[in-house]
Amino acid sequence: MKLAKGRIWIISIVTSMLILLGWMLWQNIRVYERLETHKRYTTLIEGVYSLDGGEWQPIDNTKPINEHFQKAVFKGKPIKSLKSGKLMNIVSKNAWYTIYDSNGEILDSYDRRNDEVPKETQYVGEYLTNTPGYYIMFEYLQLEQEFQNDEEITLEVEYPYEVKTESFSDCFYILLSYTDGIYENFFFDMLPSIIVFLLVCFFGVFFFPIASGLLGKINFQYLAFGSLCFFTGLFMLVDRISEYMNLWILDPTVCMMTDKLVACLFVLSISVYFRSLLNGKVSKIIASSIITLYFIVTIICVILHMTDIADMMATTRIRAFIMIICVIAMVVLLAIEIRGKKGFKLFDYLFSWAPLILFLITDFVDIYIHVAGSLYLKIGLAITIIYQIIHFALDYRQQYKEAIHYQQVQRELYEAKVNVMVSQIRPHFMYNALSSIAILCKLDPDTAYDATVTFSDYLRGNMDSLKQTAPVAFEQELEHLKKYLYIEKMRFDDKLNIEYDIQDTDFELPLLSIQPLVENAVKHGVGMKDDGGTVKIISRKTDAGHEVIIEDDGVGFDVGEVKNDARSHIGMENTKKRLHDMCNGEVIIESEIGKGTIARVIIPDKE
Repeated sequence: MKLAKGRIWIISIVTSMLILLGWMLWQNIRVYERLETHKRYTTLIEGVYSLDGGEWQPIDNTKPINEHFQKAVFKGKPIKSLKSGKLMNIVSKNAWYTIYDSNGEILDSYDRRNDEVPKETQYVGEYLTNTPGYYIMFEYLQLEQEFQNDEEITLEVEYPYEVKTESFSDCFYILLSYTDGIYENFFFDMLPSIIVFLLVCFFGVFFFPIASGLLGKINFQYLAFGSLCFFTGLFMLVDRISEYMNLWILDPTVCMMTDKLVACLFVLSISVYFRSLLNGKVSKIIASSIITLYFIVTIICVILHMTDIADMMATTRIRAFIMIICVIAMVVLLAIEIRGKKGFKLFDYLFSWAPLILFLITDFVDIYIHVAGSLYLKIGLAITIIYQIIHFALDYRQQYKEAIHYQQVQRELYEAKVNVMVSQIRPHFMYNALSSIAILCKLDPDTAYDATVTFSDYLRGNMDSLKQTAPVAFEQELEHLKKYLYIEKMRFDDKLNIEYDIQDTDFELPLLSIQPLVENAVKHGVGMKDDGGTVKIISRKTDAGHEVIIEDDGVGFDVGEVKNDARSHIGMENTKKRLHDMCNGEVIIESEIGKGTIARVIIPDKE
C-alpha cells in the first residue's frame, strides 16, 4: 500500500512538472508571436501587379498569389511601415527577379543568364547559368535606403519554364524579420511537419525492416514498404523545406537537383513496393523493366542537369510522362492479379495498394489545380501505413500460432519416435532376434555375422531417428524398413514372404512412418495365419502425388471394430498425425476378414 501511494506521488509530481513546462513553453511561443519576429509578405510593395501581361490588380501582401505565371510585374512604393534595423530575406524558387527604381536602374537582381563567370573562379554548379534553382537573398534595410523613400519601384519575376506546376507564391516571397528571423520562421513553420515526416522515415528505416525479420524470414514486401516509407518521408520533408535549402546548400542549382532527385527516388520506391505485391513471373519481369526504365531516365536527367543542357525542371514533362506510364502499367499488372482472389484475400490485396494509387493520382492532378498541396498523398500514405501495421500484426499472430503448433508437432514427433523405437527394441523382440542369431551361429556362422551387423544397424537407425526432426527421403525409410523385415524373416522363416515393387522414390515422408504399418502386417496379418503369407511393399507416382501401399494376405480384420491393443492403436494414431502435420498426408486402411489388409499412405505433391 505504501509503495502504491509513493508511486502515485511520483506520478503526480512528474505530471505537474510537465504541465508547468508545457505552459511556460506555450507562453514563450505566444510572446514570440506577439513580437512578430518574422512576417511574410508577397512583395513588400503597395501598388498593382500583372501576370503575363494581363489586367493590373491591387497587391495584397497578406494573401498568397496562387496563379501560374510566366512573367509577373509589380509596381508601387515600398510599404511605409518598414523600420530600419530589420533583415529582409528574398526567397525565390525556380525564378529570376529584378528590382528597378523609377529611372529604370537596377537596385537588386538575381538573374545569371547573361553572366560570364571566369572559369578559374567557378565553384561546383556555378556554370549552370540557365538554372535559377532555389535562392535566398539577405538584405539589411538600413544599408539599402532606396527601399525607405517614396520612390516608385518595379519588381519583375520571371518563371523560365514552359511547364507550369507552381504558382507565383510558390516561387517568390519576402520575409521581413530581425536577425536570423528566417531560422525562427523555419522553426515555427516547419517543426511540426518535420516531426511527422521523420516519424514516417522511422517506420521506413526501423519498423518494417525489423518487422520483416521478426517473421522468421526476409519478407520482401515489408522491406519494399519500409523503403517506400523512408523515401516518402524524405520526399515530403525536402519538399516542405525546399525554400530554405539555400541556407545550408550554397549552390541554388544543387538545391533544385536535390529536391527533384528525391522526388524521383520516391517514385522508384513506390514502383518497387508495387512490384513486391506481384506474384506472376511475367508480371515481375515487366515491373522490373519499368523500374529500370524510370531509373535510367532519372540518371539521364541528372546528367543533363549537371552539364547545363537541360536542368531537372526543364525535363519535368519527360519524367512525368514516364512516371504516368509506370503508374498505369503497375496498376494494370496489379489489376490482372486480382483474378482468383476472393473474400479477405481480395480485400487484403486491394487495400495494400489501391488507397495509395488513388491518392497518388489525386495528388498528381492537384499539382496543376493547386488545391490541397501534398495533403492527398499524406492521407493515402497514412491509410497504407496503418493497414500495413495491422497486416503485420495479423501475420505475426499467425506466425506465432504456427510456431506453437510446430513446437507441439515436434514434441509429438519425438514422443512418437520414442514409442516406435521402444516398440521395436522391446525385450520380446530383442529376445526373438538374438535367439535366431544364436541358432544361426551354430548352423551358419556367415549368415549369423550378417544378421548381427544388420540388427546392429537397425538399432543404431532407431536411436538416430530421435535426432531427426524433418521429413526424410523415402529411400532412407525403405532401407531401414528392409533391415526390420530381414530380422523378422529370421524369425518366421518360410512363413513370411516379402515382395517389393518400388516404382517411385522421389518424395519425402516422416521417419519411421511406414514401419508401424509393415509391423501390423507382419504381426497381426501373416503372423496370425498358420501357414504364413506374403507382405508386399509398393510405391508409385500418382496424378496428385505419391502413394505407398503395404499389402498382406493375412487373417484380416473388421476396420469398424475397436482394437483392444492400446499400444498398436496409439502407434497408428501417431503415424497418421505425423503424416498429416509434416506432409499433409493421410493413411487409408482397407481389410477383409480371411483375405488380408491393404494400407495406403498418400502423400500429395508439394505446392
